[in-house]
Amino acid sequence: METNQQDFVVIKAKDGGVQVIGLTRGQDTKFHHTEKLDKGEVLIVQFTDHTSAMKIRGKATIMTKYGTIETDT
Repeated sequence: METNQQDFVVIKAKDGGVQVIGLTRGQDTKFHHTEKLDKGEVLIVQFTDHTSAMKIRGKATIMTKYGTIETDT
């Protein structure tokens, strides 16, 4: 298995029940993975050959090499 050298995204839940949803690549975008975070939990994720997008529901802080984003809901 090769080590993936892609950048990471850090998601920290500000409330309980934050959902992180991975979306697939290809002609049809589909949900392929979900995680539910409790308040204070941190998830470190990255884009892969299978994951082209992420959807985040709930109050969270998202940290990337491009900056930090705070969700409104």
